[in-house]
Amino acid sequence: MTGLLPRSRVNLRNPFAYAIAAAMVAAPLLVQPAAARGPEKIADVAENVIDAVVNISTSQTVDARSSGPAPQVPPGSPFEEFFEEFFKNRRGPGGEQNRERGPRRVNSLGSGFVIDPSGIVVTNNHVISEADEVTVVFNDGSRLKAEIIGRDQKTDLALLRVTPTKPLKAVKFGDSDKIRLGEWVIAIGNPFSLGGSVTAGIVSARNRDINSGPYDNYIQTDAAINRGNSGGPLFNLDGEVVGVNTAIISPSGGSIGIGFAVPSKTAIAVIDQLREYKEVRRGWLGVRIQQVTDELADSLGLKQTRGALIAGVDDKGPAKPAGIEAGDVVVKFDGKDIKEMRDLPRIVADTPVGKDVEVIVIRKGKEERKTVKLGRLLDEEKPQPASARTTTPQDKDTVVKKSLGLELSTFNEDLRRRYKISDAVKGGVVITGIDQRSPAAEKRLSAGDVIVEIAQEAVATADDFQKKVEKLKKEGRKTALLLVTNAAGEKRFVALSLQ
Repeated sequence: MTGLLPRSRVNLRNPFAYAIAAAMVAAPLLVQPAAARGPEKIADVAENVIDAVVNISTSQTVDARSSGPAPQVPPGSPFEEFFEEFFKNRRGPGGEQNRERGPRRVNSLGSGFVIDPSGIVVTNNHVISEADEVTVVFNDGSRLKAEIIGRDQKTDLALLRVTPTKPLKAVKFGDSDKIRLGEWVIAIGNPFSLGGSVTAGIVSARNRDINSGPYDNYIQTDAAINRGNSGGPLFNLDGEVVGVNTAIISPSGGSIGIGFAVPSKTAIAVIDQLREYKEVRRGWLGVRIQQVTDELADSLGLKQTRGALIAGVDDKGPAKPAGIEAGDVVVKFDGKDIKEMRDLPRIVADTPVGKDVEVIVIRKGKEERKTVKLGRLLDEEKPQPASARTTTPQDKDTVVKKSLGLELSTFNEDLRRRYKISDAVKGGVVITGIDQRSPAAEKRLSAGDVIVEIAQEAVATADDFQKKVEKLKKEGRKTALLLVTNAAGEKRFVALSLQ
């Protein structure tokens, strides 16, 4: 088959255009390959699972507050009439903004999906977190009131139950660990209240940390995910749920091709516990950790940058009696490798409470094995403020010494009061100033921080600190490993250049 360009589309006065036209006449038209259009299986999957995807409608009663002006909607927008009617109802008889205070109903919409024909529905916690009433709207338009079985803020998942008159269409979870970069996925949900919308794209990345919680491990996709898609499923081409759509990155509020879904492996573990206990019971090690950087790895004598560095140990936690100490680097937990810091919280959380777990740590360059009986993670208690002092003991004059770009003073009660240092901090060397031209300025150290260790040895005075620095330099060390606590008593390790 050959094709001819219409004469009106060819500039015959231009010899180059004429040559191109002649070549196109002589050559057969290229047919776009199916792979470039996307797999045709998308339609089959969408048709098969669409009835299991639901809209989540919530309502709550809030106190009315003074409202600002109505948002500006472009003329001709399909939402223009909606916003006009909405804000007209909120104005007084003279057209002025209604300023009355009192309770009013607020509605919101999200997405979800059925995982059990008896009426078990998965969605996001943020979709239903403040709701007084939750309604599940099905693809055929039917509506059922839902009760909240349980929810988990840390993974932003929630489980609902409805009571249908007949078995519902349900979908199954797939294995998110098996999905590959570039693999096609399908998102179905309720964007902008449009309902039953299908979009397709590929897996852009895995194991994404977007700093939304302690267990971030998102699938990233370029399938269009917008407001209202939250809680909806992300399918593979076998029609299995491999993720729960949760978040997007967008400066405008619309999809720019960067969406995130909780992987099914994470979701299944949470959902199973919500069904059994109506809450999530996570393992607890009782440590504070930080990332191992190249500088810290060198200071700790590690052959490679890996693991999670223990910055502090809870006195009442399971790690304390097991012999785990600040400065240890956890490289394996319950037989699973800890490649970087954020691996440890996820693995610990997924480990059964009360289990005796082998933990492999590196301490001062040597590998050691510890056994921990895992505790249960409870809601964090609010930090208690430092107790007020009724006495003002007379302290010695503060003597300042300079070392490594730091101005240092031996800890005393005068410095405690000046920098409001917590009672939990018992001693060390107080940073009173930082040379902004020194490497120390790049380490987020600040006046009021207290150095309690250098090279994993306690330091009590500014003179001791300087002596240890000189010793490290003579040994040919490039960095000094400092254990630093802030005024609130939170500890972290800092590798400071000795050059």
